[in-house]
Amino acid sequence: MSDLRIDAMVPKLANDSGEAAARAEELGFDGVWTPEMDNDAFLPHPVIADRTEEIQQGTRIALSFTRSPMALAYTAWDLAQYTDGRFVLGLGTQVKGHNERRFSVDWESPGPRLREVVESLRHIFDVFQGEADLDYEGDHYSFSLMTDNFNPGPIDHPDVPIYIAGVNEYNIRLAGELCDGLDMHVFNTPGYTDDVIAPTVAEGADRGERSLEDVSLSASPFVVTGETEDERERSRREVRRRIAFYGSTRTYHDVLEHHGWKSVGEELHELSKDGEWEEMADLVTDEMVSTFAIEAPPEELLAEAEAVYGGIADRVVLPLDHGEAFLNE
Repeated sequence: MSDLRIDAMVPKLANDSGEAAARAEELGFDGVWTPEMDNDAFLPHPVIADRTEEIQQGTRIALSFTRSPMALAYTAWDLAQYTDGRFVLGLGTQVKGHNERRFSVDWESPGPRLREVVESLRHIFDVFQGEADLDYEGDHYSFSLMTDNFNPGPIDHPDVPIYIAGVNEYNIRLAGELCDGLDMHVFNTPGYTDDVIAPTVAEGADRGERSLEDVSLSASPFVVTGETEDERERSRREVRRRIAFYGSTRTYHDVLEHHGWKSVGEELHELSKDGEWEEMADLVTDEMVSTFAIEAPPEELLAEAEAVYGGIADRVVLPLDHGEAFLNE
């Protein structure tokens, strides 16, 4: 067996998240993560902490540009204290349209700006811990005012791990240089991770005088599973649709090109303009599904994840609803 950690996404509502996290801990999962879609990624974590004892918990991911780094720092500091150091701050940028049109925030130099988010967070954590005076000056953020009334003060677990989501080369390299982990996109393959992502993270780590071993690579692959072949076929069809959906977006075409499927991505993009979703799914071949997805009956899913991602990733997110079959002894 490899040292691969097995994690789960939990439901967005705090009560449901707490129950799911408690079950995940009982089954032996290593971590639980909360997304930020039509909900706030942070709100479930006090409930998760109340209902668990040891499992790691974090956001995967919380949006970075819609909150000031100071606001992120206060929230992460509170959760680090409340969880006794179990909290991981996972951040991502989202895309230009959602930043500008859904949140009405500026979209400018997202890579360098994300760098400043991470840098300023580290600095603010040092200020809270009493190890520095607030004095951060960047191109996008500057912080210089902190009075005693607004400083929460030191805690027992001040080294809050920061993971970032990364698709482009800059952010992947940034994870290696400054962060504790990289949350890899679901539209990814083991081959692309090994050939492209890991070397790019290692390049960033070398710039930061670190090593690849200092950065946790977290995979969240498509999963095809089910107790019966009919269930697995339904799961397979859903994965085809999701591959087609992501494959229609040019941002992700590097992954397709790596495997020789660039022309498929271009065709998917054209079909998406007309909303031809079923026809798009038909373009996703069995080979593509097997390359992108982990596929196995529930009782074999853990072994398959170990075989596919062991030695390539450090963590992998698997579905909690089949956890009893592959984790509970």
